[in-house]
Amino acid sequence: MQAIIVVVAGDGVGPEVTNEAIRVLKTIERKFSYSFTFSHHLIGGIAIDTTGKALPDDTLQAAQSADAVLLGAVGGPKWDNTQAKTRPEDGLLAIRKAMKLYANLRPVRAIPVLAYCSPLRPELLEGVDFMVVRELTGGLYFGTPKERRQEGTAVLGIDTMAYYDYEIKRIMKLAFEVAQGRRKQLASVDKANVLETSRMWREIAIETAKGFPDVTLSNVLVDTAAMRLVMAPKQFDVLVTENTFGDILTDEAAVLTGSMGLLPSASFGEEANRHGKQLGLYEPIHGSAPDIAGKDIANPIGTILSAAMLLRYSLGLENEAHLIETAVEQALNEGCRTADIKQDGLKILSTVEITDEIIKRL
Repeated sequence: MQAIIVVVAGDGVGPEVTNEAIRVLKTIERKFSYSFTFSHHLIGGIAIDTTGKALPDDTLQAAQSADAVLLGAVGGPKWDNTQAKTRPEDGLLAIRKAMKLYANLRPVRAIPVLAYCSPLRPELLEGVDFMVVRELTGGLYFGTPKERRQEGTAVLGIDTMAYYDYEIKRIMKLAFEVAQGRRKQLASVDKANVLETSRMWREIAIETAKGFPDVTLSNVLVDTAAMRLVMAPKQFDVLVTENTFGDILTDEAAVLTGSMGLLPSASFGEEANRHGKQLGLYEPIHGSAPDIAGKDIANPIGTILSAAMLLRYSLGLENEAHLIETAVEQALNEGCRTADIKQDGLKILSTVEITDEIIKRL
């Protein structure tokens, strides 16, 4: 196995957590005599400071010709100016669009030994294991017009929620396929009682279900889904939702596990890499956490598990991905803790130290 992995570490804790994920991937590389080439490029705030662009041309070119992309995080107070023409998040949206990444997969699984970290009662967490499939290229984030207009003495801000039917059809098909490989339960999340895009979303969900008779479809309003995620999260198997709803619900779901630092994600499109697998972008779900950047206390597990997803989906290395996931779970079961999941009586490990423990178990 030879692979080119583009690393866009980004801002804040991004460089720290991606460095640890690379250490884990290099361990796999040595263990199995593979050849991984890591190519480092800029994105986000640091790219704006260096090149004036949130997504430099060379970064995009490298990403499009790679076998997979590993992302840290983007953004921070330094660039948090609502009047700025270019923001770090523009780089993230741009790379998703340019790479045609229309689907984001976020697995959420409650780890029993970390039940104390969750704001929910332990009994609500038993058996929680679901996947959120989020549409990435449509909706409010990309719809036009997107502008401000002066109307007399008032200023009107405009964002447009827009979806083409084909955008909904492809994400729905993928979600049904994901559900087929799990417990065959799919919850389609919308706001069909108010939004026209959601009415079309629901109609397409019902039509797509006819081609997947083995999967049970339920249509759930987004406010109801948000409520059920905290009242009865174990009922979910796969959720599919549009861009904005997915952004919010996945952050809510992350809280179930006790820390956003624990969860990975993978984004896919229609493009394949040279191995005939998914050309994907892999990243932890957390942000850049600028308040703890450079302190060696960030939890790298979400990024390490993202690297495992990279091996599984972009390189077809299922066994190696499982080894990483098992090593992470063993480390946690045996008392390894970072500051965000600290527990009385257990030593708090640094970013580097907990990766050392995971690598030992590999």
